[in-house]
Amino acid sequence: MGLLSMKSIVLSVCSTNCYILYDNETKEGFIIDPAASPDKIIDLVTRLSIDVKAILLTHGHFDHIGGANVLKERYGVHIYGHEDEVDMARDAMINLSAHFDDVNCVEIDKPLRDGEEFKVAGFDIKTIHTPGHTKGSCCYIVTDDEKDRLFSGDTIFYHSYGRTDLPTGSGATIIRSILDKLLVLDGNMEVFPGHGDTTTIDEEKKWYRRIN
Repeated sequence: MGLLSMKSIVLSVCSTNCYILYDNETKEGFIIDPAASPDKIIDLVTRLSIDVKAILLTHGHFDHIGGANVLKERYGVHIYGHEDEVDMARDAMINLSAHFDDVNCVEIDKPLRDGEEFKVAGFDIKTIHTPGHTKGSCCYIVTDDEKDRLFSGDTIFYHSYGRTDLPTGSGATIIRSILDKLLVLDGNMEVFPGHGDTTTIDEEKKWYRRIN
């Protein structure tokens, strides 16, 4: 597999974390949640000399997909996302972009199922369907030669979780997703959320024990 290198950039009016992951030897990589400002992402990719192989979406909200179409065309790659998020990504009303100046509809080329494993840029990736923030929200476990990392989108943040009052959201469902699918993972696993600071599974276990 190789060793994973990573750069993050905060984009959009919602301060969304966009992650650029790549093998420092082969320079092959992929982008998770290209939130906005594709020119800034392209500039960083160019400076790092990365050969982009895919775009991964954790969910279809406007502040996670804003740069996806430009990057898809620029690099000639597919967009991955959970199969239950296809409708949201392609509907400007549901993904909320219609409420802003930049209406954005994205086609998920590679719909994924819960538990589906695939490989991009030489790295093994596992899909975890975590509905609640949206119906098709998902997280990705990315594995390299040393460890696994969780990219959690808006399902779980540092000592918090994504809002559930938007279309297809559910408070009870997001709690079940977090407890049953994320907090059962290796406690040492680093978590890279869609907004805010990184955390670990063990840190979030401690926080959920305090509030429950």
